[in-house]
Amino acid sequence: MPISKKVSSYLSQASWIRKLFEEGQQMRMDGKGPVYDFSIGNPDLEPPRKFRDVLRRIAADETPGQHKYMSNVGYLETRKAVGVSLSEEVGLEFTPEQIIMTVGAGGAINAALKALIDPGDEVVTITPFFVEYKFYIDNHGGKMVLAKADAEFQLDPGAIDSVITNRTRVVLINNPNNPTGVVYSQKNLDDLGAMLEERSRGRDRPIILIDDAPYRKLFYDGDVCPSIFRSYPHSLMGTSHSKDLGLPGERIGFLAISPKCRNWSRVAEAAAFTNRTLGFVNAPGLMQRVVAELQGETIDLEWYRRKRDLLYNELTGMGYELPHPKGAFYAFPRAPNGDDLAFIDTLKTLRVLTVPGTGFGCPGYFRICYCVHDQIIEAALPLFEKAIRG
Repeated sequence: MPISKKVSSYLSQASWIRKLFEEGQQMRMDGKGPVYDFSIGNPDLEPPRKFRDVLRRIAADETPGQHKYMSNVGYLETRKAVGVSLSEEVGLEFTPEQIIMTVGAGGAINAALKALIDPGDEVVTITPFFVEYKFYIDNHGGKMVLAKADAEFQLDPGAIDSVITNRTRVVLINNPNNPTGVVYSQKNLDDLGAMLEERSRGRDRPIILIDDAPYRKLFYDGDVCPSIFRSYPHSLMGTSHSKDLGLPGERIGFLAISPKCRNWSRVAEAAAFTNRTLGFVNAPGLMQRVVAELQGETIDLEWYRRKRDLLYNELTGMGYELPHPKGAFYAFPRAPNGDDLAFIDTLKTLRVLTVPGTGFGCPGYFRICYCVHDQIIEAALPLFEKAIRG
């Protein structure tokens, strides 16, 4: 069956992550031994116990009308609960009108981009970047423009400033970052916000800062993850409960619009419209009711912190160079020979699956996803050492 030329070309550029995940599935069936799969961020940690208790109770509720259509932005009670939790987290007062329930963070980011950009508008993002951003931006006729992170993979406001043009409509960041695990500091975000304030002066519409933040509660070295909402008024956040509640398969998230954003009500109206017309229509109703009661819950962060410490300490002891991951569940070492594609092939011969930095716009590095059991990490460590020793 013929497909579009554009999609045909994109298939050849499709996600390294999915390719390696599928390759791992095939390797598991070849009978040649265990596979140590660090390719995909699919949490191997069950949701909090309260999730099951709430789910059972809500699923058993026989009140009529539980499964009818809802408001396109989601249930009011859910948006109230999210707004209260987010207000406590970042120190701004969010109302339900500033929250739109979405089909995961991907649905939130796509609804926001569709609402904000016209064909030909530019969206600046930071290398290394989440692999799907190129396709998300193209979905809505935008042009992705890249700005390099600094040597520590922190935001470089000067590098971002240097690529802003009169067509720049959005700056899209990801904090904590996938693939590096780096958390952008509050000062770093403040500097970015100050620069965007300056560059937005005199424009009919300010540059919008969007944070793709599904890992914001997987933050290991402080109480609260730094937030764009404290740094820049014209900000939106797309997030999900895939990671903080261990619910990636449920596709439940939300888009939050800063109460300080210029004409926030118009942005909310537009995003509610695009959420529907892109085909997401509504976030799953059952999960909306469940997560409304789980806003103060998270998975066991110590489970991830322990793995982070084990992997980071062992890899640096072997001679790998990598930033210290302060959030998410990724490590991003430099490929010892500088060739990430060759090095992940070396690891693959040892039945260790990782993802090349090339897939994130950052060749010369590779990503390790450590949301796996300790035994897998421990068994793979001698293989990582064998690979670096050549």
